[in-house]
Amino acid sequence: MKHLFLFGGGPPFTHKLAQLFTKVRKSESPVIFLVLEREVWADFIPYYADLLKANRVQECRFLPLPTTDIDEAVAAIEQSSGIVIGGGDTNRYADSIVDTPINKAIHAHYQAGHPVAGFSADALITPERCVISAKDNDERELQSRPGLGLFGDMLIALHYSEWDEEMHVRKSVQTYSPQQNLALDEQTGAYFRNGELVEVDGAGGVYTLEEGEIHRVE
Repeated sequence: MKHLFLFGGGPPFTHKLAQLFTKVRKSESPVIFLVLEREVWADFIPYYADLLKANRVQECRFLPLPTTDIDEAVAAIEQSSGIVIGGGDTNRYADSIVDTPINKAIHAHYQAGHPVAGFSADALITPERCVISAKDNDERELQSRPGLGLFGDMLIALHYSEWDEEMHVRKSVQTYSPQQNLALDEQTGAYFRNGELVEVDGAGGVYTLEEGEIHRVE
């Protein structure tokens, strides 16, 4: 059984999805958090970890990237009970994770049934193709690059209502013709079991473009 949790903005988990993430773990080993190294990254630790700790996750280990040695990160992932990838600059996360051996370690751990969660930018890097909004890069253009491949042909869009991203979704679907597409609001998460959406939770909504119309996923 494969477990993937995606969030349309930054932390924290929603209460329901924090409970689910904790429940589907296969051991009491640490949960690994992959976050971008930046001046204030440590300030975000409680936002990521507190709800998991409230659900009896005993140890959360944070690995700032790219300063953490890759071999150390891979070993930590392989020994973990779950992986959480933080939010931030999408291209920097892709550089530090997708384009390094960390990619294969995450992929193998996910395939082995350990839960993976991605917030904001890192929800974007989970499919085979990572499509980046023009509002989310310095060049201010629609961008595409390889992702982790935890999904097949799926377009993921984030901050949907907050960034008014309907045109981004429409342009991305027209440009790349994905088999599926989902757009998530902030403070909203989605849980996928074996690649199928089974739970939506949070203050906002999850949406899909079908036959030219945007529909809310219930």
